[in-house]
Amino acid sequence: MTTGCDVIVVGAGIAGLSAATSLAEQGARVTVIEARPTLGGRASSYRDPATGEVVDNGQHVLIGCYREAFAFLRRIGSESGVRLQSSLEVPYVDRAGERSTLSCPTLPPPYHLLAGLMEWDALSWADRISALRMGSVIRLAQKHLRGRTDRIAASPEETVEAWLIRNGQRPRLREMLWDPLALAALNQSAGEAAAPAFVRVLAEMFADDPRAASLGLPDVPLSALFADPARRFIEERGGTVRSNARATVVVRNGRVAGVSIRGREEIAGDRVISAVPWHAVSGLFADVPLALASTLERAGAMLSCPIVTVNLWFDGRVLDTPFVGLPGREMQWVFAKEQPGDGTVRHLSLVSSGAVGIARQTNDEVIALAMDELRAAIPAARVATLTRATVVRERQATFSLAPGQPARPGAATRLPGFFLAGDWTDTGLPGTIESAAASGHLAAAVCTQG
Repeated sequence: MTTGCDVIVVGAGIAGLSAATSLAEQGARVTVIEARPTLGGRASSYRDPATGEVVDNGQHVLIGCYREAFAFLRRIGSESGVRLQSSLEVPYVDRAGERSTLSCPTLPPPYHLLAGLMEWDALSWADRISALRMGSVIRLAQKHLRGRTDRIAASPEETVEAWLIRNGQRPRLREMLWDPLALAALNQSAGEAAAPAFVRVLAEMFADDPRAASLGLPDVPLSALFADPARRFIEERGGTVRSNARATVVVRNGRVAGVSIRGREEIAGDRVISAVPWHAVSGLFADVPLALASTLERAGAMLSCPIVTVNLWFDGRVLDTPFVGLPGREMQWVFAKEQPGDGTVRHLSLVSSGAVGIARQTNDEVIALAMDELRAAIPAARVATLTRATVVRERQATFSLAPGQPARPGAATRLPGFFLAGDWTDTGLPGTIESAAASGHLAAAVCTQG
């Protein structure tokens, strides 16, 4: 029996680490338990055996409006590891191979976006004019978010695609702007995902701060951005972080009594925060407590959406910008991953969100598809020699946002001493780093109150 712990956090992804560091900052003695050998969950890194390079498990992009995520980074001292744009600027290569850039001027939101769209030569004037209709819709969503109106901007029963069409967004504008943004934010196609979560993203991105829509790219591996500094923060404040330790929650007399590590060691504690994914919560119990039966049944019914990342190494520079969008393709984004040493970008990371189809393909098929789409869009890739390629699949990367999915639970549960965190809990946001950080902070607050 191990004692001397105020709160036990099971799961060391962004949700668990944000909860644990928040509690540690308040003076709590925290024990973090992670089943995997490494911390960070879906935002982790590994060393590629062939190149020796530290490679991220998948590309993550932060947005200026990610208040909770940046608060977490400031707490653990790693905010400088994110390079945030001064204003939103996104280069694209469309399906015809035409390159253009959406560049937003420094105007009050959402007018900076609308002004940027007016100048974006990838769109016709009819497309640009249709975009103007979104200004009033976004303002309505912001008023609802702030509690200033009961009117909603989107129905839970309508998809993003139906919502965009209802608001007069033309096909070219949807393909170039709204569909890629929806896929990146929701990890689900506009034709599948329900509109409210996307509307919430737009309301946050185009809020009062002109940089709220700016994109932030990590300058360091994800492990150095999140996991390593979070571990140091917790341990420097008397906490404990254990990896490669599978935990089972112990329930006695109708409330939480601690956790058992692989059935051989018990850590006592009357407060446990579960920060594992929706599909893994029921596995924390040898026998599901009656108080959690309904919650875990809903969690088990939530569908998953995959992300596929293809890492490609070349013998020379291929991309001359930090990233580029490839609308209308299976691989929607390409990111330049600068290698240590000479500063020449030879490693590219291609991302396919909502990758239901290609997640089932073989590695060779996925790599061939990525190369075909890259060569069609980026001329330098046609002459460069591919030296290495790997595929990373996250089959359960995020939860589905399709209409009719089970209701997402809050942080508090009916089992005394047991709390929930995770991007899949009821944050109102899609399965993003921001949702994970927000859920961790909320769980920490509810845990200390109760």
